[in-house]
Amino acid sequence: MSLLFSPLTLRGVTLPNRIAVSPMCQYSVDQEDGVPTDWHLVHLGSRAVGGAGLVIAEATAVVPEGRISPQDTGIWNDEQVAAWRRITSFIKAQGSVPGIQLGHAGRKAIGDWVPVAPTTEPFPGGNQPEKITNHTGVVKAFVEGAIRALAAGFEVLEIHAAHGYLLHQYYSPLTNEGSLEERIAVPVEVTAAVRAAVGPEVPVIVRISGTDWVDDGWTADDSVVLATALKAAGADLVDVSSGGNTAQAEIPVGPGYQVPLAEAVRRKADVPTGAVGLITEAKQAEQVLNDGAADLVLLARELLRDPYWPLHAAQQLGVEVRAPRQYARAF
Repeated sequence: MSLLFSPLTLRGVTLPNRIAVSPMCQYSVDQEDGVPTDWHLVHLGSRAVGGAGLVIAEATAVVPEGRISPQDTGIWNDEQVAAWRRITSFIKAQGSVPGIQLGHAGRKAIGDWVPVAPTTEPFPGGNQPEKITNHTGVVKAFVEGAIRALAAGFEVLEIHAAHGYLLHQYYSPLTNEGSLEERIAVPVEVTAAVRAAVGPEVPVIVRISGTDWVDDGWTADDSVVLATALKAAGADLVDVSSGGNTAQAEIPVGPGYQVPLAEAVRRKADVPTGAVGLITEAKQAEQVLNDGAADLVLLARELLRDPYWPLHAAQQLGVEVRAPRQYARAF
């Protein structure tokens, strides 16, 4: 039996396998209105055709000023919802589960607007942010984005709390003051509010940065505390990435370099995890799951290079899976 090609049930949704398309910004909304385009249909749809069990759309802003760039997708109005429905419908027709990453860039936004953050310190090269003094609007925006995402046909919701974006800015000591418990309060509140809004059957996962990779920054041990609180708030899986909140980090990039962070969170916080970061080979992905380091593997650049990686991985692992009938002669 292959764990990589075994189902994974999160609340009321069962993924057909444990391969996920990691959310990757495409910077392809030329009209700068947050509405996904044909590019997003083909980009996400081809990974569903290729056999990924979970296809997660890019960091999608819950408010206009929450976009990383003006070319990012959004989920703050009905026009965006209608455009996403076409994409989620196609993904589901291929047997994959459509997911979306709900995001807010905070101080890392690079549009022609004033960014907001829990600090007034700009990210290097960015605009000076306006300090958020009341986070109620942040929570409300994520909740409304989650509700619209369900209306758009998404079945798994990921809250983006990594890579130096707004919710990461709240919990990292590099960009916020206070005790650990005080700094994690907003990401945890957002998670609890989204869980309450979407009901008991919808999987809610959270992407975190497992470490800032700098002295005096966020640590792997801190991530265990955060993951424990996120689980209590209703998160079903913690997707463990790293970095992004400083330009000074020296990151030891290499095959599976973030997997130990996911494993530590899984074992110490007793919560399902997703592993991401230069996972490129079928046997490597299988080993991550067999070792108990994670419950789900997320691939990014490798799925850009090969949208049909899951079908090729099945062949390499000796697993029989069905390619789409239109492509059956090739597999």
